[in-house]
Amino acid sequence: MIRPALLPLALLAFALALAALSGLLPPGLLWPPAEMQLPLAGWITAAMAWLTDSAHLGPVSFKDMTRGFAALIEAPYNAVRILLVEGITEGRGRRATVIVPPISWLAVTVAVVALGHYARDLWLGLLAGALMLYLAVFGQWESAMVTLASIAIAVPLGVAGGLALGIAAWRWRWAERALWPLLDLMQTVPTFAYLVPVLVLFGFGPVAALLATVIYAMPPMVRVTLVALRAVPSEILDFARMAGCTPRQTLRKIMLPVALPDLMVGVNQVIMLSLNMVIIASMIGAGGLGFDVLNALRRLDIGGGVEAGIAITALAIVLDRLGQALAARSGGAALAQGPLWRRHPRTALVLAVILITMALGYLIPALHLYPKDWQLTTKSFWSDLMKSININYFDQLEAIRTWLLENLLIPVKRFFLALPWPLVLALATFAGWRLGGMRLAALALGLSAFIAVSGLWEQAMTTLYLCGVSVVIAMAVGLPLGILAASNEVAGKIIGAVIDTLQTLPSFVYLIPVVMLFRVGDFSAMIAVVLYALVPAVRYTAHGLRAVAPELVEAAVVCGCKPWQILTKVRLPLAVPMILLGLNQTILLALSMLVITALVGTRDLGQEVYIALTKADVGRGLVAGLAVAAIAIIADRLIGAAAKDARARLEGAA
Repeated sequence: MIRPALLPLALLAFALALAALSGLLPPGLLWPPAEMQLPLAGWITAAMAWLTDSAHLGPVSFKDMTRGFAALIEAPYNAVRILLVEGITEGRGRRATVIVPPISWLAVTVAVVALGHYARDLWLGLLAGALMLYLAVFGQWESAMVTLASIAIAVPLGVAGGLALGIAAWRWRWAERALWPLLDLMQTVPTFAYLVPVLVLFGFGPVAALLATVIYAMPPMVRVTLVALRAVPSEILDFARMAGCTPRQTLRKIMLPVALPDLMVGVNQVIMLSLNMVIIASMIGAGGLGFDVLNALRRLDIGGGVEAGIAITALAIVLDRLGQALAARSGGAALAQGPLWRRHPRTALVLAVILITMALGYLIPALHLYPKDWQLTTKSFWSDLMKSININYFDQLEAIRTWLLENLLIPVKRFFLALPWPLVLALATFAGWRLGGMRLAALALGLSAFIAVSGLWEQAMTTLYLCGVSVVIAMAVGLPLGILAASNEVAGKIIGAVIDTLQTLPSFVYLIPVVMLFRVGDFSAMIAVVLYALVPAVRYTAHGLRAVAPELVEAAVVCGCKPWQILTKVRLPLAVPMILLGLNQTILLALSMLVITALVGTRDLGQEVYIALTKADVGRGLVAGLAVAAIAIIADRLIGAAAKDARARLEGAA
């Protein structure tokens, strides 16, 4: 009789034995047979074709409705582009004459400084201004303003939609139950998969990119809104009822103002996710900095890609810091008395700079457009650095790549591809039953069966292998770094700065140096995924260790425990729930990055999504995207159940 604690090890040994003997198994046991696979992609493609070609709502076709909706969004987007990028012109192309120029680089920089000063203090304003100045000095201003125009439209749409859905979920229980699985899909389906149906419905261009960005960035706002409204103290609600407020008045005048600080956190998340989407959205016409990075990746222009990537990071830091400061700002100072300019000095200053630079820009062009002669570039530095590494360390890098391919990646890949598909379904179901009961077991079985009947089993196993290896390496590196960051203050600051940089760099930026050093293939994809997914492994480990109660550590010291014993016997066991949450986030980030690494030659589900995007094949893209989402949801639910179980055991022991 096998003890329950040893059952997972026994199943793993059984899986290894079956994988080793896979050559002796019938073909139908290795991969799902063709007769049980469903033509899901064809069904979805046919349904989308019917929507775009034949569906009507009254006298108006569905396609006309989508194009009309796109026109409604395009109008404010064009207005913002006129303000920040193009100005008011007469004529088109090179013969266009600028009648009213756009807001100058100097005016936008002053406005950002003023907003930082209003949100927190002058130091924040100067930091934001310096980062905006970087965009001008390094020749990224126009592209950055195109990106900012997209953000200026996508964020209000995402915030408004998320707020409305969050209120609906708070008010009606059925709405919450309907929204929760939809939100899970929106956050786990790869972003490439969003682009395919959006491209078909709304056409190629910035509007389609805006809508894809909103879909990607909205879910956190919905969740934050629901949590924030439920966190409003019951005493305040009782007071509103006693005062005779209607439900609408209670929501609008009491609950939303009380929940505003938490809601601003959701707004900040929408801003950051929108920026995260700019490169991917550039594939369907977004333009801006995202297009610059994507174009640099296609041309393997390391210098141009790094500069554009740093520009996105600079813009992300500006919006992130300003968003956090505005979220933390409570109330405001009493208004000064007197004329308008004295009551709102910052606004008056910004308006004055806009008008002055607009008027004097005709005489002094540098006030309006940052002169090209003043611009700097580091493109040659990055390119020369990469060439130097390739020339001087090619043999060492190639040896590392070959060794890891032969001794880790290829054997693990063969193991996953040799696993019989019924065994994989059984293992997923068993894990769900052990960790979360029959309900989680049924979910794991259903999602695994969907992958089996989708016809993408080989690609799914390749995705699992790449994700698994990358996550193991990320956790193996992230756990020690998190422990070091929590144990040493100086190391914590250094590691925190590196982690913050990795978090703000666009995902595509990782691919350029990796491809330059290691060429295309699974190894390059793994390195990029590890770098991108490393952040939560470090951050959650450090946070979990720091959150351990000081009294428990002091008790261990009194008992005579050594530092190593305190770490292994006290702090790490108590931090297990938080470390598991970090593992969960690491897996989700790895899966999202694997779709992007399809550009460097992987043959997994991400490649399927990317091929579907290039061919505008809605069915193929959505089925592959849903398969990735199925893997992500299974991992999320299993690890979430394990974290819950670990937390319950710790509370029981206490």
